[in-house]
Amino acid sequence: MQIAIIVLGALVLLLGVALFLQTRKPKDDQASLLLKQDLTNLSADIDKLRQGLGDQMQKNQAMMFGGLQKQGAETNKIIADITRNLTELKESNKQVMGITDELKTLQNVLQNPKQRGGLGEYYLENVLQNVLAPGMYATQYKFKDGEIVDAVIKLDKGRLLAIDSKFSLENYNRLVESKDARERADLAKLFKADLKLRIDETSKYIRPAEDTLDYAFMFIPSEAIYYDLLVNKVGTTGTSARDLIEYAFIDKKVIIVSPTTLLAYLQTVLQGLKSLQIEEQAKDIQKRVGELGKHIAAHEQYMQKLGNTLGTTVNHFNAAHKSLGHIDKDVIKIAGSNPAVEPLLLDKPTQLDE
Repeated sequence: MQIAIIVLGALVLLLGVALFLQTRKPKDDQASLLLKQDLTNLSADIDKLRQGLGDQMQKNQAMMFGGLQKQGAETNKIIADITRNLTELKESNKQVMGITDELKTLQNVLQNPKQRGGLGEYYLENVLQNVLAPGMYATQYKFKDGEIVDAVIKLDKGRLLAIDSKFSLENYNRLVESKDARERADLAKLFKADLKLRIDETSKYIRPAEDTLDYAFMFIPSEAIYYDLLVNKVGTTGTSARDLIEYAFIDKKVIIVSPTTLLAYLQTVLQGLKSLQIEEQAKDIQKRVGELGKHIAAHEQYMQKLGNTLGTTVNHFNAAHKSLGHIDKDVIKIAGSNPAVEPLLLDKPTQLDE
């Protein structure tokens, strides 16, 4: 900026001197020559200054342009990063929204008793298929009167173990969320009534006349509810009444199970079935050994008959050989020759000592 001011000042001075020389007649040629020389030198200096100013301006412009270019590249990179982050954030937001929708769907399922029952049945089937072979259980088993139980386990001799899934959740959730002691007491009574009703419903599937065992499983898909029953947080029907688990087992022959305890029961059932299978195989082996003994006894009788037949044959052979000896003697007497037949006697088969 200072160089530009100097150049402008020099130009103004040069113009002033030129005008001055044109307006007055020079008195001294030598002075005029000196002045012209000074003006020439000044003009050269101005040209140098102008050239230096141009070079400096080009350098400044190049530096400024380079800085702007670098800043522009960094700005573009920042914009690209922001765009990428916004895109990722958008995708994450979509995933969050998807999970939110799924949670809402699950919440709607859990709020709808019918759909919640379907979820419990699916959970039960998933547990069964992870432990038992396909032919060892059946789902949605229909009894003769049309009643349908969620699942049955097929045992030996055509016997069945009925399992029904029960999911009482409304009053339980309200009970867990409630902070008021009186409200909790009222909700506990409602929840106990729900469970008692589910126990009574499960007991309907105990049908020995249709080859079921004399007890059934009530499957609760929630470990939390089962745990609260187990530690008596809920489930006691009063200070003088019995626990709901005792009511289920003693009065209704219903065993309440959760996903974890059902797995343990199923393992016990599998071990029992394996023991029964081994027992049946042992009985089959015993039966086959008995049949083999009968075959051996029959073979012994056959061998005895064969021995008797061989004994008779030997007797006939020995008798025939003796007769041949008698004939040989007669021939010797008549012919006067030496004996030609040597009597050969065979022994009859004898029974060996054991």
